[in-house]
Amino acid sequence: MSSEPLTAEQIEELKKRHIRSFCMRRGHISNAQEKALEELLPLYEIPYDANQKFDAVKTFGNNNPLVLEIGCGMGETTAAIAQAHPEINFIGCEVFAAGVGALSKRLHDMDLKNVRIFRHDAVEVVRDMLENESLDGVHIFFPDPWRKARHHKRRLINESFLKLLVPKMKTGAYFHCATDWENYAEQMLEVLSGEPALENLHEGAAPQPENPLIKRPTTKFNERGNRLGHGCWDFVFRKT
Repeated sequence: MSSEPLTAEQIEELKKRHIRSFCMRRGHISNAQEKALEELLPLYEIPYDANQKFDAVKTFGNNNPLVLEIGCGMGETTAAIAQAHPEINFIGCEVFAAGVGALSKRLHDMDLKNVRIFRHDAVEVVRDMLENESLDGVHIFFPDPWRKARHHKRRLINESFLKLLVPKMKTGAYFHCATDWENYAEQMLEVLSGEPALENLHEGAAPQPENPLIKRPTTKFNERGNRLGHGCWDFVFRKT
């Protein structure tokens, strides 16, 4: 599989057959989260615009390393990492209202200035809004495992997505993903190992949940996995 940038024809083909890795559901949202969506999200949101590239220097006012996190969930991990690393800029992609509201509230309450949010499909954000060679790191922590075999095609970490993502990473940038679902861990390792522009920094899974820039905090998924005996796997690759 080549990591060369996609041609215009390939991009159009991906647009036609792009399978979303999430299903939009209303779900429960608290009053506080809904209020944060209305009042606080505008302080942090980067609106999706297929015709406008994201300018990190203009947005953050500095040229600090830039890390993309896909699937911020309720924002606890995102905010904790951002607080521990004010020298790094983070852009997060999350589509669910409760999560975006919760993250916006955390950023405001913790007075964090180094995080921005895309409330949009990450595949489209990566494809349309990120410049090539712009990312210093990528975090994908506990993406939906889509456990049924017939749904595996919906898993985010796949060859097609790497074709889009790898060109956006700088040489030397890292890709850090984690799952508590063993079958998905096996797929992650297979897909990432099959990308010639990426090299594994470890033999198989990483011995610790950390990458060259940060250590991943323990999450509810870790705790759930340990409780159910699922285990947890982190993989850290680097673009060569």
